[in-house]
Amino acid sequence: DLPALLSHTQEVAYLAGGEMVTLDNHSANYFTLDGMSVTKTPMHVAYDALSAAKGEYKHFMLKEIHEQPEAIINSLRGRVSFDDLKVVFDEFQISDADIARIDRVVFLGMGTSFNAAMVARNWMESLARLPSEFDNSSEFRYRDPVIDENTLVVSLSQSGETADTLAAMEKAQENGALQLTLCNYPGTQTSRIADHTMLLRAGLEIGVASSKTFTNSLISLYLLAIDIGTRRGVLEESRRRDMFAELARLPDLLGQALADESQYEVLAQKFGRRSDFLYLGRGINFPLAMEGALKLKELSYIHAEGYPAAEMKHGPISLIDDEMPVVALMPRDDLYEKMLSNVNEVKARGGTVIAVATEGNEDIKKRVDEVIYVPEVSSLINPVLMAVPMQLLAYHIALWRGCDIDQPRNLAKSVTVE
Repeated sequence: DLPALLSHTQEVAYLAGGEMVTLDNHSANYFTLDGMSVTKTPMHVAYDALSAAKGEYKHFMLKEIHEQPEAIINSLRGRVSFDDLKVVFDEFQISDADIARIDRVVFLGMGTSFNAAMVARNWMESLARLPSEFDNSSEFRYRDPVIDENTLVVSLSQSGETADTLAAMEKAQENGALQLTLCNYPGTQTSRIADHTMLLRAGLEIGVASSKTFTNSLISLYLLAIDIGTRRGVLEESRRRDMFAELARLPDLLGQALADESQYEVLAQKFGRRSDFLYLGRGINFPLAMEGALKLKELSYIHAEGYPAAEMKHGPISLIDDEMPVVALMPRDDLYEKMLSNVNEVKARGGTVIAVATEGNEDIKKRVDEVIYVPEVSSLINPVLMAVPMQLLAYHIALWRGCDIDQPRNLAKSVTVE
């Protein structure tokens, strides 16, 4: 929404719920719906019209995919103390007393934000040792969830205006939960409901399908889990040292994953005519299978489903034939052998497998039809790198099919209806 204004002004005022504005040639006057005058101070937006230009790229989405290394740097800047091995958030601070009383964490989101919430559950349990769950905002709001003042509710909405997420947050507020929201812009509706707001710092994202806001959501959630785990005394210093060293390398590793798009062009030519895709992942990479399927649906209008790989035997395996490509997310981790078993099952039934594997794994070439490599990282941070092939594969298939990549049909950047 902001890009439409940037050629005219960088001063923006946000309306809260139940407010209105009257405009004339010289002024803007703010009121409640009851007619009471409201005083607002415009905020300066740190973007300009150049930020809303495609530059050398064919589409905004491709530009935003390639901006991810810099966006990650922005997300880390000032928040990670490599000397003290601590995370410090300058825009908010959950008190030590609040950290001590939290006994459960609930992550809320929809679409891409829901997929990020699924990853975050793994991090919060592993790094902070807090029972955690994720829920789709539109379902959470209609349940009678068991939450109270000892529950931390973390909501994700890149726009900060998602209607169902706002309704879910209001339900959490009624139950007295402590709330943190992640969004990409200040002054949003979600930030007015939450007790604390963490900005994604991804910069302008104009393409309707999320790319850099997804990876910045992941990094922000990773830092949150590290911070809470550190302050709870359950994340030892030696482990943090390794994690921080990997965070320092992450922008360069993302750059490596983005370096060569030619393989995606070839894959688009081979598989662009297919009408169905299946994405499989295990553990912390299952949400990335969901995200990959979502991206393909959004951009190319191809039916795609993401599944936990073990779930394949409970139904999806009946669909496998030589016309349905299977994208298998299988980095070298503790679940690699399990994924290899799933790949063998697909191949035994005449299926075609596109593996997303760890660089240096030459053996996988003998077992699958196509391989996309990503740099080697620890299993915990691997989802951030896995996002790149999910995005580029969907982008190039959509490009080959002639789809409207920046504005896919029937989709909106800010979903403000239920």
